[in-house]
Amino acid sequence: MEIRYVASVDDPLKIGKVYEESWKYAYRRIIPQDYLDSIPAGRWTSFIDHLDWKTLVCVEDGRIVGTSCFYFSRFEQFPGWGEVISLYLLPEYMGKGYGKRLLETAVTELRKLGYADIFLWVLEENRRARRFYERFGFLPTGDFLETAIGGKALREVQYIYGVR
Repeated sequence: MEIRYVASVDDPLKIGKVYEESWKYAYRRIIPQDYLDSIPAGRWTSFIDHLDWKTLVCVEDGRIVGTSCFYFSRFEQFPGWGEVISLYLLPEYMGKGYGKRLLETAVTELRKLGYADIFLWVLEENRRARRFYERFGFLPTGDFLETAIGGKALREVQYIYGVR
């Protein structure tokens, strides 16, 4: 397994496919199935080239199997905080340590950028992801965002890490 920053030679569609497959697997029974079925190829490729975000890829045997985006907080109420914006794996790589290594690398890179305090948002109903972040040491704050995906009202809950 290799975890590295995205490179110009990496195919954005292959990175986007990680998002697509992960969403379809992890969010089934959370997000309406018709919405998940309608996710087009390439839906997330614009995130990969986002000027402000840092993007990592997890590569196994030459195949991109995971990705994470992070950088400074997108939220005014958290100035000076680092944010893990996304972390996704192909379903067949979940639960095998790839996500932990990817998250460790994102946290390390955020620390190198000077962020001691880090947060992320996760869908409240995504219990698997919540357990994953909690095992890593992230703590729920009780803060939440109301959102809607595919016409369904959802709540994202906040987790923090490394707070002084």
